[in-house]
Amino acid sequence: MSEYEFDTLAVRAGIARSQFNEHSEALYLTSSFVFESAAQAAARFSGADEGNVYARFTNPTVTAMQQRLAALEGGESCVATASGMSAILSLAMATLQAGDHVVASMGLFGATQQLFGTILAKFGIETTFVPATDLDAYRAAIKARTRLFFIETPSNPLTEVIDIAGVAEIAHAASAILAVDNCFCTPALQRPLELGADVVVHSATKYLDGQGRVLGGAVVGKKVIVDEVLKFLRTAGPSISPFNAWVILKGLETLRIRMEAQSATALDLASWLEQQAGVVRVHYPGLVSHPQHELAMLQQKSGGAIVSFEVAGGREGAWRVVDSTRMISITANLGDAKTTITHPASTTHGRISAEARAAAGITEGLLRIAVGLESVEDLRADLARGLAG
Repeated sequence: MSEYEFDTLAVRAGIARSQFNEHSEALYLTSSFVFESAAQAAARFSGADEGNVYARFTNPTVTAMQQRLAALEGGESCVATASGMSAILSLAMATLQAGDHVVASMGLFGATQQLFGTILAKFGIETTFVPATDLDAYRAAIKARTRLFFIETPSNPLTEVIDIAGVAEIAHAASAILAVDNCFCTPALQRPLELGADVVVHSATKYLDGQGRVLGGAVVGKKVIVDEVLKFLRTAGPSISPFNAWVILKGLETLRIRMEAQSATALDLASWLEQQAGVVRVHYPGLVSHPQHELAMLQQKSGGAIVSFEVAGGREGAWRVVDSTRMISITANLGDAKTTITHPASTTHGRISAEARAAAGITEGLLRIAVGLESVEDLRADLARGLAG
């Protein structure tokens, strides 16, 4: 369906109707599939015959979600996983082995930092974290066994914007692959594969679902890489459930509409926050004041829906803003239709060291807003209460 535009792909890609000729995508809640003969069963298990085998790694609903997301990202292939973190783990296990080296940007999501810096390190995989926007630092970090570059742009929670094409050139010169966490922007706002990335990872839990209902993840990109991820998933089993895949599949139908609306509100809110006396600094790529604003406007369609800002008074001042809200949800999730607020230093990044938080610029006064679909006037009023204190 490559001849169609994004919005058409969002509602049409991946559809394979059953004998009942349903209009809405079917939900196949089954753990296994029946074969017509022993020979067909053998051919399915060997891969000689395409078709469904066992829902740990093949299911028609999951396939539909994978095909739709691949179409939206412009990728050759996609494999869905149980969560965003399982997508990153699956990619790492499929492409790395003991003795290999990873170059990763600082400011990654806290659990991603833990995965690369602590868990994978136990299995002999070394990771060097470099300043997110410093291309020279990526070059300097390369070692003989560097196999993977992993970046997240915009970063969580400071919305640093990384030059995807620049890092891709560096990675490929080192015969390594570049993986981009595209959770914040989604393909509605940014398509890393078109900028040189080899693979994109998603926490589909976030904007791809869009309403905070289910967990899911995905790896999208070159077929040769995704096939290796599928091999790992088939054996290790970090699989997405058909129900969750179906919910995300339906969420993709409204992806661009939601991202466009939430981004517009985020820009309005960020501009307002810059004018508030209690706010020390606002981090939002759509603002001219953002250090990478020009780059963001080149590789993104808008600034996105995440706004981070620092308030005076450290943790006490930040918690006062959080506790003064009456409408905004106090939760660490993002990508929901409902706006959420969190204090990264004590939640999403609370498990990493204080030194690592400081290096990533995550201060005690930092707050992250994931803008939803509410009225911007109501969001301002909810935040103004705590900022006035």
